[in-house]
Amino acid sequence: MNTILGKKIGEGGCSEIHEWEDAKKIIKLGKSNTGMDALHNELTKTQLAWDHGLPVPRPYGLTEVDGRPGLISERIYGESLMERFMRLFMQPSEGREWGAEDDENIRIAARILSGIHSQSIPSMPPQKEMLIWGIRAANYLTSSEKEQIVQMLDGLPAKYQLCHGDPNPGNILVREGEPVLIDWMNASTGNPEADLAEYIIMMRYAILPSGLPRDVPDFFDSIREHIIAVFCEEYERLTGLAYREVEPWLVPTAARKLSADGIGEEEKERLLKVIREGLLSRS
Repeated sequence: MNTILGKKIGEGGCSEIHEWEDAKKIIKLGKSNTGMDALHNELTKTQLAWDHGLPVPRPYGLTEVDGRPGLISERIYGESLMERFMRLFMQPSEGREWGAEDDENIRIAARILSGIHSQSIPSMPPQKEMLIWGIRAANYLTSSEKEQIVQMLDGLPAKYQLCHGDPNPGNILVREGEPVLIDWMNASTGNPEADLAEYIIMMRYAILPSGLPRDVPDFFDSIREHIIAVFCEEYERLTGLAYREVEPWLVPTAARKLSADGIGEEEKERLLKVIREGLLSRS
C-alpha cells in the first residue's frame, strides 16, 4: 500500500476516507461499486463548485492506491451536523432534550442549501436525467411503476439551479462557524425541490445505525416532523419555496433512492411503501 495513505477517518456506501500526506488532505478511496469514472465525475463537479467560490473542499486530483481509485481533496477540520445530532442521541435519556441549539443546526442546513441553489452552473448534468436513470435502475419497482414515476417526473416544471443531490447532515461540516458541503457526486442542474425532498425523506424514513441506546429510535421518531418543519420554515423564509411545492417531488426522489448503495433494506422497504401509496393516490 502507498506509504502516504493515513488512518481511516470515515466510510460510506461507496468509499472509505483516509488521511493523505500531511493530514491537510484526505483521499476518498472507491469501494468495489465505485470506479475511477465515478470519482472523475465527482472531481469535475467539485472543481466547478470550487471555481464558483462555493463552500466546498478544494479538490486536488485523482490517483490509485493498490488498484483502487482515489479522489484527493482538502481535509475539512470541523464537526458534521450528523455528529451533532448523534452527540445529543448518545446522552442519557433523562438529559436528552431537543433545544434551540438543535433547531439552529437544522437552519444551518437550510441556509447552506439556499445559497447553493441561488447559483447556476449549466455545465452540471441535468437533474431529471440523473433521477430517471436512478428510478429505472431500482430493482424494487415493477416496470409499470417505474414508467408511472418517470411520467410523474416529466410532468414537473423544470428549473436550472445548482443542486447538490445528497444534502444529508453527514455531508454538512461546520468549520470555524461556517458550513462546508462535501460529497458532490450527485450534483446537477435542476430543481431545488429535489434536494429538499432528499432531506425530508431522509429525516422522515431513515433507520438509525445499530449500537445506539434502545430508547433513541423512539426519541428520533418523536422529533422527525419537527426537524422537517424547522428546515422547511427556514428555507421558505430565505427563498419563498414552500413545502407544498416539494411534495410532488417526494415519490420520484424516494424511487431514485431505491437504487442507492448507502441505505439498508429496512429503509428501502419503508420507501417502497411510501412510493406505492403515492402512486395509488394518483390513480
